[in-house]
Amino acid sequence: QVQLVESGGGLVQAGDSLRLSCAASRRTFGASFVGWFRQAPGKDREFVSGIRWSGGTTYYSDSVKGRFTISTDNAKIAVYLQMDSLKPEDTAVYYCAERRAIGYSKSPADFASWGQGTQVTVSS
Repeated sequence: QVQLVESGGGLVQAGDSLRLSCAASRRTFGASFVGWFRQAPGKDREFVSGIRWSGGTTYYSDSVKGRFTISTDNAKIAVYLQMDSLKPEDTAVYYCAERRAIGYSKSPADFASWGQGTQVTVSS
């Protein structure tokens, strides 16, 4: 399995921006679907955004559509999540995860590799 390392979390105010990074330990994500999930205290882990590494098709949850942007850097084998217009309800631990299939999924059970998570806290 690939090792995934997230970075870029922090404490910001409502309306601010953050960019999360997810770096992979192997040379390429290949035929994979990479997703960003988040988990707030007492809540289930939920899908935020995802991208097909080959082709670049992107997906977003309704709660972040228009505010978050997912992208890739093939040279750095990294996936980014640009988060703009942050809201207090975006506060959570954010995880990147890899599904070794190109098909879209928003179910955490379909993702085999996970990073350790990075905390995002948005104050009002």
